[in-house]
This record gives sequence, C-alpha cells and structure tokens, in this order.
Amino acid sequence: MSKSAERGRTHHMSPVQPFRRIVTGHDASDRAVITQDAPPTRVVEIGGPGGPIFYEVWNTRQTPAVIDRQSGEPAEDGLVLGPPERGTRIRVINFPPEDDRIRNLTGAEAAEKFGEMGGADAARSAAGAPHPLMHRTQTIDYGIVIEGELTLVLDDGETIVRTGDIVIQRGTNHAWANRSAANCRVAFVLIDGQYTDGL
Repeated sequence: MSKSAERGRTHHMSPVQPFRRIVTGHDASDRAVITQDAPPTRVVEIGGPGGPIFYEVWNTRQTPAVIDRQSGEPAEDGLVLGPPERGTRIRVINFPPEDDRIRNLTGAEAAEKFGEMGGADAARSAAGAPHPLMHRTQTIDYGIVIEGELTLVLDDGETIVRTGDIVIQRGTNHAWANRSAANCRVAFVLIDGQYTDGL
C-alpha cells in the first residue's frame, strides 16, 4: 500500500491502543520545551481481562496549580478515583461493551469494584437502582467522548453520549453503561468540589 493510501485510511482505536502524553516545561533559560512524549505510564485494568482500562494521565495537588520548570506529575500509589483535595485529575477510560458480569453485580460486588478504583466510598448501588455501578463523587467532571458511545445513567433518566459529545457531571449519582458492541473511550477531567444546598 502506498504511503498516501495509508494516510487516507481510517484508523480505529482498539481497547488497548496507547496514545501519547506530551508534557511541556521550561529549560534553564526559561524557554518552553517538551519534557515528556510517550504513552501514560500508569495503566490499570479493573476487574480483570475485559474490564475497563484506566489511563492515568496527570494530576495537580492544589489551586492555583504549581507551574515550575520540570517537576513532573506528583507521584501516587495505586489508582485513586477522585482528584486530590483542591486539585485536578485527567484520565482516559476505555469502557468495553457491558455484559451480564456487570449487569448482575450485587451492591457488595459493586463496592468492591469501586474499591479497586480507590473509591469504595463512592458506590451508591442499592435495591432498585437503575444500574449496579451507580456512584457519586464530590467533583465536577468534564467527560469528552473520544470514540464510540456510552449511556449516562442517572437516578431519573439516561442519555446516550457519542463521539464528540461532552458531559459536565456535577457531583450527581450516576453510572456509565456501554450498551453498544464496540469499545468506548472517554477522557475525563476531574476537579475537586464541595457540595452546597444540602447535597
């Protein structure tokens, strides 16, 4: 195949295809430089083979965020569901098609899954809940669908989000359900928040 034909082909992301994380900084002369250009190094598959894959891209630890020359991302042990206090987090999640292993989870099993994500206290599964992986975090989350489609499930209602759609998740109880036959990849920016109005 010619190079021009290769460039014209559509390339679909597979559930395990990496992407680049390009990080900028400053050199000793205060010139802007690229400090990192490689796939994210922290990748976690939840629930074993066939489960969602979390690509931990970056986090900040305070607001305003510290901007220095080249300190790099603050270190973390394991996967943590929410952002640091007064901080932010960006991650990409690959959601494989949902199957009966997810649909039939008990409340205890759902809490265990969130425990694997460093957020057992976020689980809100209860009898009669619209989805077993209902959860709630004290955050504002921007979810940008990069590939595929996903159903956003709330206490009252649901909607399908597709490639290019953006969800502003405002601390509500929710779940994500991939009811399609293909992988869905979503980039999430999580911002530490605080409930008011008795929430």
